[in-house]
Amino acid sequence: MPPVRDCALAWFRRDLRDYDHAALYHALKAHPRVYCAFCFDTEILDALPARADRRVEFIWHAVKELDASLAGRGGGLAVLHGRARDAIPRLARELGAAAVYANHDYEPAANDRDAEVARALAASGIAFHTFKDQVIFERDELLTGAGRPFTVFTPYKNAWLKKLDRFYLKAYPVATYAGHLAPPPRAGVPPLASIGFEPTNLGALDVPTGMSGAQRLFRAFLDRIGAYHERRDFPAVKGPSYLSVHLRFGTVSIRELAGAAHSLGGRGAETWLSELVWRDFYFAILHHFPHVVGHAFKPALDELAFTNDESKWRAWCDGQTGYPLVDAAMRQLTQTGYMHNRLRMIAASFLVKDLHVDWRRGERYFADHLNDFDLAANNGGWQWAASTGCDAQPYFRIFNPVTQSEKFDAEGKFIRRYLPELARVPAKFVHAPWSMRWPEQEASGCVIGRDYPAPVVDHARARAIALELYGRTRKG
Repeated sequence: MPPVRDCALAWFRRDLRDYDHAALYHALKAHPRVYCAFCFDTEILDALPARADRRVEFIWHAVKELDASLAGRGGGLAVLHGRARDAIPRLARELGAAAVYANHDYEPAANDRDAEVARALAASGIAFHTFKDQVIFERDELLTGAGRPFTVFTPYKNAWLKKLDRFYLKAYPVATYAGHLAPPPRAGVPPLASIGFEPTNLGALDVPTGMSGAQRLFRAFLDRIGAYHERRDFPAVKGPSYLSVHLRFGTVSIRELAGAAHSLGGRGAETWLSELVWRDFYFAILHHFPHVVGHAFKPALDELAFTNDESKWRAWCDGQTGYPLVDAAMRQLTQTGYMHNRLRMIAASFLVKDLHVDWRRGERYFADHLNDFDLAANNGGWQWAASTGCDAQPYFRIFNPVTQSEKFDAEGKFIRRYLPELARVPAKFVHAPWSMRWPEQEASGCVIGRDYPAPVVDHARARAIALELYGRTRKG
């Protein structure tokens, strides 16, 4: 007689919490013993450009907190290091698990991994169950009246809000079955160094990590959510929730956030809820139109003949374009791994439509540097800015980096925080320091060409070239 398999394995990925967790709940409800595991996947880690990566350190702290929290409930986390597509089936076999439970992922590489895991498990007679957890609506849950995927945001949002009810916001009561948690066969989280990484400045930046960090940020944001619609576009103001990295790694529940915004009401909460809807929208686009990875949503716009000048590209990466708000944004990204959402739009528009560099290069740069990098949102945002995506910014609407700076950082507070060479430049010149006369440059300690670069392009001329480039491609 074969042994009775009465246990299951819950596989944590981008859902590093032990509450309101779909896969964990279903595993605990269906099995008297549930083991939990997380894998530092070398297929992902080995592709990272540096061994000091804030995201890996963020995950490491989140995994440590998750392990401790599960242990407090009688369980714990088996922390693996290797190829997840090999390590998870191997662990499931060692445990004699009847099934492995995980939450859906939507990225092509993750889908490929999960398909291989499912095949390996099936070969050993082990089931693989996956569940929706990181979005409110997924895949085909929202379609147009004609049964097609939405490709314009506003109708999608209207359908999203119309369908939303308490059922979709209800938390999974993990605690009800927490007694079914089993301690892992191998305990403890390995040191960061043992998985090949080193500490970053995450601690110095005071970035809250783990479930507790997410809750601290969420509580603080709820105190100011009422003014979100008024404050969210100003990078020197504490306007955003700063929860994007927690949503990325699942240390907070999307149902919890959407439920709070929906129940609170008011302009601020409604505006923030709309941002969460954008997140679902981009996940849906990635699912229905996977060609957007590496290609324009609108195939004809793959033919845009970007000049890709290397010196201009390097100036953008280094925050040395001569346009202060763009440079401050890029230095914020380099120094902290974070960039304010308004600045992401401005920096992306500038790279593509002022410097005429292919949007895919910028998309990859953000992917390498953003703490909250998410393929769906990053791709959607870049294609929006480059006017190559669905429901994108019209190609003839091109951000003016100076007027954007004057509007959203009027006093230059954000600029001076990341461009110390402009610290003494008067507010009336801080957005365009090249407009100062020589005595003013000397007096402010910012001589153009010595202390701070001259603009790498003239915006008006660059805009005209971009319009001609897009117009010619659209006609072709």
